[in-house]
Amino acid sequence: MTDTTKFIVGIVSLLITVGILLFVISRSEPETSVEEPTIAEEPVIVIPETATSQTIIGSSVEGRSIEAYTFGVGETDLLFTGGIHGGYEWNSILLAYEMIDYLKTNLNTIPDNITVHIIPNLNPDGLFLATGLKGKFAATDISSNEMHTTGEGRFNANNVDLNRNFDCKWAPESSWRGATVSAGTTAFSEPEAEALRDYVLKTNPEAVVLWHSQANNVYGSECEDGILPETLTLMNTYASAASYGAVPAFTAYPITGDAEGWLASIGIPAVTVELEGRTSTEWTRNLAGVKAVLNIYGK
Repeated sequence: MTDTTKFIVGIVSLLITVGILLFVISRSEPETSVEEPTIAEEPVIVIPETATSQTIIGSSVEGRSIEAYTFGVGETDLLFTGGIHGGYEWNSILLAYEMIDYLKTNLNTIPDNITVHIIPNLNPDGLFLATGLKGKFAATDISSNEMHTTGEGRFNANNVDLNRNFDCKWAPESSWRGATVSAGTTAFSEPEAEALRDYVLKTNPEAVVLWHSQANNVYGSECEDGILPETLTLMNTYASAASYGAVPAFTAYPITGDAEGWLASIGIPAVTVELEGRTSTEWTRNLAGVKAVLNIYGK
């Protein structure tokens, strides 16, 4: 073997040895991973995987989706809405989702001539404020803090009481439990109120039920022209079936710009169902109330 050949063989052997050594070293080093930055999640409410239809009808001030679920294909539309006061009345939101889940698997409950619409949460920013950055929505997240007395989560991200932002006797300021609250800059100045208005005008429901808490009553609605006769029927039907009190008009303190009053002003019977407490959906009672309403509007 010539000197040149020996030199080449030596170089090749050296390269092979170095390559093997580097491979062994690389395999012996612990693997490192780059942690993804933690991103605060919005509160998540578990919703049904399927429904007749699910539509985004608008967005909140902070860009969270406002959704509507629809069941049935009848010509008579009924609308149920929860969460106008966000996390402050979180059980009204949970009740709406429980009703969605129920109807998903019990479509035969709905008469052939009825279409049911449910807006589970009209105030997603208020829910997010009440739950903080917990990343979930559950009774244990919110029922134990002080927001039930302070009103945390009741208003939207502009600090407007949405149930004072509708076009019925609207004023820039209104009242809540003796306190002065903002009603927005004009009627329907808030995107959440606008979303409900547009959806109502699009679907033209025969009746509307708005879930709230807490008073253990079903309240009728009126604006400038008194209570519609159909509203009294709706109120008494739901209240009797669900074992709530029936009160034709809310008189505990003066309010302006409420959604129920606006609905009455455009000729749509509407009632406010005030649950008895804030820690339960009172499911059995409210299912009975909804079934009774379906019955009176069904053929």
